[in-house]
Amino acid sequence: MIQFGWLFIGGFFRLFDFGKKIVPLAAWLSPVFFLHFAHGIDPLAGISLIWLAILTAAFWAYRDVIPVPGIAYPLIVALLSLTWILPYLADRLLYARIPGFLSTLIFPSAWVVLEFITARISPFGTWGSVAYTQHGNRSLVQLASVTGLWGISFLMAWFGSTTNWAWEHQFNRLAIQNGVIAYAMIWGIVMLGGGARLAFAKSKETVRVATIGWPENILKKDAITRLFASEPLTAVGREDLQGSFSRLQDYFLEESRREALAGAKIIVWPEANLGVFKNDEALFIKRAENLAREQRIFVLMGMATVVEGNPTRLENKSILIDPGKGTVFSYLKKNPVPGWEAQISVKSDGQIHLHDSEYGRLSTAICFDMDFPHFIQKIGKSGTDILLVPASDWETIKYVHHVMAVFRAVENGTSLVRATRWGLSVAADAFGRSLAIKDSFSAAQDVMVAQVPMRGVSTLYAHIGDWFAWVSALGLLGFVIWGIHNII
Repeated sequence: MIQFGWLFIGGFFRLFDFGKKIVPLAAWLSPVFFLHFAHGIDPLAGISLIWLAILTAAFWAYRDVIPVPGIAYPLIVALLSLTWILPYLADRLLYARIPGFLSTLIFPSAWVVLEFITARISPFGTWGSVAYTQHGNRSLVQLASVTGLWGISFLMAWFGSTTNWAWEHQFNRLAIQNGVIAYAMIWGIVMLGGGARLAFAKSKETVRVATIGWPENILKKDAITRLFASEPLTAVGREDLQGSFSRLQDYFLEESRREALAGAKIIVWPEANLGVFKNDEALFIKRAENLAREQRIFVLMGMATVVEGNPTRLENKSILIDPGKGTVFSYLKKNPVPGWEAQISVKSDGQIHLHDSEYGRLSTAICFDMDFPHFIQKIGKSGTDILLVPASDWETIKYVHHVMAVFRAVENGTSLVRATRWGLSVAADAFGRSLAIKDSFSAAQDVMVAQVPMRGVSTLYAHIGDWFAWVSALGLLGFVIWGIHNII
């Protein structure tokens, strides 16, 4: 029965390694106990029970994180859990056929391959990556500038397989010391290197940036939902919305003016917060351009342009206004959230947009775009200095989703300014250090101000991308071939 105790402990830690409540240490420990359980029981029974344990934990951990109703929620969690057991299955089938300490590399290689494939083919990108749980470990997070998420996930999964390997050798010093020393040396190099990167990061010339939050008393959430419902607007409904849009426009322009007078040089508005009908868009943009020119400020506007009469009637965009040149780019969100938003959104061409300014090279992405590292890497490769991100979340995901965006800043060496309608707005430097943070659910004044570095830093990940994931894939393939050869 003690074997099932390890399963229970692994499932308990799995409750806290991603989802509503994250305990960073849990993500390191959960695989230790699952692997130990799997190695002591029949493969089919062991993997099936691990799937059941992960499913049970995920059902509670992801409630309100995956916003789907009814029976769809447990079905989605069950399917996700089936993918999450694949690294355990690969390890269970191969570890006995790979000699010594090398066998510990099977599990982390499979883990990284699973996360990498999921990031490329899943409509939810990198949601669920264990690397995000380590946001508070600044030295470890610096590894993302070299390997992306994949190096951090590998190191964490490797801890699980290494600890279990030592456990199965009854922690006999003579039997395990070389392997444990090897892991400890690599872990130490990563931590020392990350610490040195932080310690020697030079202070940069900064620019004052402000984000303007959402005014809850002008346009309610249910009005936004009705706006994009399948039924056409009535004349009365359109007139009411027109009035609300007008008040929103006045609010954001006046708040931006106030922050400009206080010294802000770049102002960022949240995602899709500024509603405007397509026919009125040009007139409003002209008002914003006049404000930018008068106050000598850059304005990055998160806008929801309503295209009446179209099935895809939402242009979810961010528009950058230069005080001297007017509108310099208009970017459509590349990755709308699967489901309702994706159904109503005008399709993006996926092109990144850049603008060289006196405050550095500016670029943008919108909210869910930041969950796809291979897309944001294009921005990093372009030499962007400050990434301006309109976003909109909900309370359950406010912590983890802003963390995901900060990882993109570290990977690509850019400063980040993320203005969030419902959730955490954040300004961070290229090393993932928070410069300012604001919670819209508790802030008395829904404005965030920060001094943001004007120059980015070069990173290996921005230039080479997912090289570590591909190396892990080759390593896993090698283990599979080795295992098959040993059977034959």
